[in-house]
Amino acid sequence: NAEYMGATIQTMHPASSSAFLLESERRPIPPPPFFNARKLFFIVIVLLSMILIIAVCILAVLLRRSVGGSHNLKHFYLNTLRTKKFVDLTHSFDETIPHWKGVPAMNRTLLYWYEEGYEGKTAPGANGYPGYGFFIEQFCHVGQWGTHIDPPAHFVKNRKTLDEIEVSEMVLPLVVIDVHEQVAVNPDYTLTMEDIHAWEAQYGQITEGSFVAMRTDWSKRWPNATLMENRACVKGTYAECPARYPGWSKETLQFLYETRGITASGHETTDTDPGSATSRDDYSLETYILDLNHYQIELMNNLDQVPQDGALIVIGAPKLKGGSGFPARVFAILP
Repeated sequence: NAEYMGATIQTMHPASSSAFLLESERRPIPPPPFFNARKLFFIVIVLLSMILIIAVCILAVLLRRSVGGSHNLKHFYLNTLRTKKFVDLTHSFDETIPHWKGVPAMNRTLLYWYEEGYEGKTAPGANGYPGYGFFIEQFCHVGQWGTHIDPPAHFVKNRKTLDEIEVSEMVLPLVVIDVHEQVAVNPDYTLTMEDIHAWEAQYGQITEGSFVAMRTDWSKRWPNATLMENRACVKGTYAECPARYPGWSKETLQFLYETRGITASGHETTDTDPGSATSRDDYSLETYILDLNHYQIELMNNLDQVPQDGALIVIGAPKLKGGSGFPARVFAILP
């Protein structure tokens, strides 16, 4: 036992112990980890807080845009609409303009003038002169006068009258199908399905609810009634000397209204039907549109100044109760 204890003591000699300690001291001691649990938790909390603050800021911006845009049209007008170009698609009218052959000319009478005793125009009033103090005229013309709107009741009984057209149908996407080059070669040209397919190949499918206008540049003949009617000869009946101006076709109208679901259509000529048809008193295409309970605009202007796609059209017309039509103010807002 003593020997064993002596060996043990010898083994644990101080010199040997010091050598062991010195060797341990020479070994590098690893530093404590930087991302310990407490620091890692703190960093995660900070990052999550920053992400939450950024998300709240983005949401606030989106809400502000939403309130200032879709829910407040004043901002849409100030920031967008008023910066756009507006194009008038309406002819000015008076007593002398071209009109359909079956209606009388317009009559215009002065009733009141600014000063007393205005000469040159007579109207009911003292001594045959009009009243004075302000400017008032009286107009007598048919509803289908100048650039005008044809409600469905214009041709078809028990269809919508002028006052029954919804205002939501009067601001629409505008589609312009340009066939003015074809018309320059052939004044009897009618719109074809190829024209529509060519348009859709370039711009995409015609949007449901659109207003489709046929551009022929016939409005450049305005206000010359002879050029607008463009009869084949000067003398003779319409059977002998038919009018020659472009128009729509049944297949294109059926496709646009029944397949694409457009709201309305318009053109630069006096009629939906081509001159070759109206000379025979054939108005079947206009009847077709109006019988569907859709309206149309006739005698449009300046279609050469609007793009074929991307604009809006606005139709303004009086709310005449039970009305069969009226002059309209039509304009486009360009993209």
